[in-house]
Amino acid sequence: MVFIFPKISNAFVNEKINFEKFSLNKYEITIQEFKKYAIENNITTEAEKTGGGYEWGAGWEKRNNWNYQTPYGKKPESELEPAVHISRFEADNYCKYIGGRLPTFEEWSFAAYSQYFDSDKFEKGKTYKYPSGDEAKDMNSQGLLDYNKHVDVTTLPNGINNLIAMGGNVWEWVDDQRGDSSLTAGASWWYGGSKTSKGGAQYKPSDFYAIYVGFRCAFDLN
Repeated sequence: MVFIFPKISNAFVNEKINFEKFSLNKYEITIQEFKKYAIENNITTEAEKTGGGYEWGAGWEKRNNWNYQTPYGKKPESELEPAVHISRFEADNYCKYIGGRLPTFEEWSFAAYSQYFDSDKFEKGKTYKYPSGDEAKDMNSQGLLDYNKHVDVTTLPNGINNLIAMGGNVWEWVDDQRGDSSLTAGASWWYGGSKTSKGGAQYKPSDFYAIYVGFRCAFDLN
């Protein structure tokens, strides 16, 4: 019998991109990273406790055994895929554990749309409409890269500020809250590229978890 295990890169480092007052993970937090945290802290996510996460079908439908470790109910192709089926509270706890926090929408948007560094590809100081520039392109969105699922974060092209997948792949929790809801930004692979603009951000229940939603962390700079 031959066993096939998901690809794991022990060399993977989710580097931080530094801005003036904060830094931001270059990549969405991966399965590998979240699993390490969960093991070290004996964490069981709500999706695991309740038997599965959610996917949009005829409304939101619960899928058995869908959680961050088995996002589609089976082992992922790579543990460098984004950690999904994570609520806003679970994402925030992870970020705090590694010395960070969820970014504010203002911080997230600045990093996603305004070129801060010298670049051959983007104009320094310019604010663009999309994380890919003036046009929606080169993102894991419907009609663009069009994988029809989220993918290994290291396989996607760089966008503004050398960040990866600020548009497409998965929605990302940010810190902004409104009552029992929290904001998500960047859109997932399920949407077209136009949804990756700043105006495409959506509020979701803070305790919500689904195949389409992940996160990355911010860190204060002294």
